[in-house]
This record gives sequence, C-alpha cells and structure tokens, in this order.
Amino acid sequence: MESNQNQVTVQAKIASDLDLVWECYTSPEHITQWNFADPSWHCPSASNDMKVGGTYLARMEAKDGSFGFDFEATYTTITPKKQFTYEFGGREATVTFNTKDDLTKVVVVFDPETENPVDMQKNGWQAILDNFKKYAESLS
Repeated sequence: MESNQNQVTVQAKIASDLDLVWECYTSPEHITQWNFADPSWHCPSASNDMKVGGTYLARMEAKDGSFGFDFEATYTTITPKKQFTYEFGGREATVTFNTKDDLTKVVVVFDPETENPVDMQKNGWQAILDNFKKYAESLS
C-alpha cells in the first residue's frame, strides 16, 4: 500500500513503562476502557488477533445508543513493543512506541479519510490517545 503524503500524526508521552503501555494498547480488556474520544461514547467490545494478517476490531458507540460503528483493521507489520501498522478501508495507520527515562511515547500516524475535515479527525484521534494516556497512567 502506498503511503498518503497527507498523513496525520498524534502523540502522547505516558508516564509508564513500555510493558504496561503495550499491554494496555493491545489487549481487548484494556482497549474497551479507553478507546473513545468523548465521555458520551464507549467501546463495549474489542478483539485483537495481533499477527500479520490478523484482525483488530473495536465496537464504538454513543452511550445513548444513537450511533455506533465497528472499527476493523488488518495488521500488515508488527514489531512487538516497538511498532505496528494496520490497514483499514484503504487507509493505513502506524503506531510506534519509544521509551526514554520513565516515559513511553506513543506516536500514531494515520491516513485521513475524505469525508470529514482533517483537523476534526486529528482532534478525534488525539482525544482517544489522551484517553489512553489517562487510563494507562492510572494503572502505573
């Protein structure tokens, strides 16, 4: 898959060790605790077959039941506790994990879709990552 030149980057520095950050980011029982951009939403279910060709699936819904969708992706590369890339709907995202001192930096680079403004997409992905940071740090 050819990379989009207009990729968007979001990032967070998590005050936790790499092992916990990786576990929280990739394990379904943790994903359901942080994978939403706004408190009025939730992630009632998730599954993750973390291997090349494996599927990541997260159900995202408004808590009032007014809207929901499945986010489904297929892994194309995985380097455990370092980086992975997945493809979803003709787009691609790469998540990278770097440690320095007592921090783990998570960087997500994704191809934006064309239906919504890029700033809105960036803000949404950043809000999810900020939610992840808060959750992971609460377990440290």
